[in-house]
Amino acid sequence: MISLTVVSLEPSNHEFPRVPLSSPESPIEREPGELRGTCANPGTGDPTIERERERPFLSIIIPAYNEERRLPGTLQAILDYLATQNYPAEIIVVENGSTDRTAEVVREFAKEHPNIRLLTSSPRGKGLAVRTGMLAARGAYRFLCDADLSMPIEELGKFLPPTLDDYQVAIGSREAPGARRYGEPTYRHIMGRVFNWLVKLVAVPGLEDTQAGFKCFTAEAAQELFTRQTMIGFGFDVEVLFIARKLGYRIVEVPIQWYYKTESRVDPLRDTWRMFREVVHVRWNDFKGVYDD
Repeated sequence: MISLTVVSLEPSNHEFPRVPLSSPESPIEREPGELRGTCANPGTGDPTIERERERPFLSIIIPAYNEERRLPGTLQAILDYLATQNYPAEIIVVENGSTDRTAEVVREFAKEHPNIRLLTSSPRGKGLAVRTGMLAARGAYRFLCDADLSMPIEELGKFLPPTLDDYQVAIGSREAPGARRYGEPTYRHIMGRVFNWLVKLVAVPGLEDTQAGFKCFTAEAAQELFTRQTMIGFGFDVEVLFIARKLGYRIVEVPIQWYYKTESRVDPLRDTWRMFREVVHVRWNDFKGVYDD
């Protein structure tokens, strides 16, 4: 049964094959010596028990390409917010082909905060970075968070119990009742709505905003969806939501407060066209049985 609820509260044409988490072909990579989490209590000697004991309630995944300027403020804001919460959490930054000091910035933060991990992914592509982080995460809930924090981190509570429960996928929506956009140029808003109309027509009818960079998945849903994901560019959002629909997952739209950022990595003309081609390709993949069990 397909269920959809609205809660009132770098592009690429490349694809990668579906691979299991344990496969040596998995694109997940770690920098040598990167922090992998710590256990506060003495070990039991049983690796399975140790992994469960270390498992955080929440994983925050941040794809990052040339984000040395914005990451310090973003990481500090997230750390400050998590310090006010009563659950364990990890922050995973997935560096994706940066040519600046993005990785160094994360390493500096990780020295003082062992719940921060740095991963790398290659080739470039936001979809690949997100997939890498989601499949490496250990949290019961796994939250995709854009590096620009265009949605204030204080909105995160809307995606988690006890505020929100009984779902597999919760997507931040700038169009759901109660959502607000701040500072977005009119032409960008119009282009976004036209693209969303095409997305609803071709792939995921009923979802009013598939492209906001803030989405939450249960651990089980993340495992199923991101092992099936094939697109590594910006079109990955639509593909993952299409697969979620195909699997009968409950998708919830969460109204968010969203602030337009002038340093967006998305080119409104070039990337919109590429994303639409990927949306069409989702349907072709489905026709070929790519997403079937």
